Amino acid sequence: MEETKQEIKEFTIEGRNAVIEAFRSGRPIDRVYILDGCQDGPVLTIKREARKQNTMIKYVEKERLDQMSETGRHQGVIACAAAYEYARIEDMFALAEKKGEPPFFILLDNIEDPHNLGAIIRTANLAGAHGVIIPKNRAVGLTAAVARTSAGALNYTPVAKVTNLAKTIEELKEKGLWFVCADMGGTKMYDLDLKGPIGLVIGSEGEGVGRLVKEKCDMSAAIPMKGDIDSLNASVAAGVLAYEIVRQRVMEKAR
Repeated sequence: MEETKQEIKEFTIEGRNAVIEAFRSGRPIDRVYILDGCQDGPVLTIKREARKQNTMIKYVEKERLDQMSETGRHQGVIACAAAYEYARIEDMFALAEKKGEPPFFILLDNIEDPHNLGAIIRTANLAGAHGVIIPKNRAVGLTAAVARTSAGALNYTPVAKVTNLAKTIEELKEKGLWFVCADMGGTKMYDLDLKGPIGLVIGSEGEGVGRLVKEKCDMSAAIPMKGDIDSLNASVAAGVLAYEIVRQRVMEKAR
């Protein structure tokens, strides 16, 4: 889902020099929109800086840039800054260690709706997850809408952005995490052992978790459903599965 025009305005940087300086200052940039076909020196510099930061580049027509522009002087370039700083995965491990708990991360694949992302970050905080991991491509970043929907949880829950979710799962497995993904064709969640260091992977309503990411997971969890439709909203599914993990952790601690 695209951000609304007002939300875009709140965190946009327009003009070539302004965008270059934003990158060089280290400000987190979610994506940069560039006039399709533009190849002059400053634009090549912006592309180079964007690649250094793994920032998504989107090539668009002039009409799209004109729609987004507040100043009318975009010079063929508009950058969308993140509303919050992105964390590192190391920060999430540090938070788990500080709390004396096995790591619990929520990883999101194909989540493009800012309201879903905000709601999941809020759930992650309340369920005691130590962080949320999102991919660079085909995913919404930390926009104004995400910040609002999270209801303040972004102040407490680290969110990291990675280039390759499947590779990140492989790296986290080496650090002792097991991974479970939400999948209607999986094992009923109550029949799975979801204790210990764990990563919960959630996909979008329409597409679910992508094939490559799903193949990296150790388990697939199905949420029992009794109704007449076949899927839950992504943020609701995340909440249901996160709290099954919470339930199992509480039960183990009580033994």
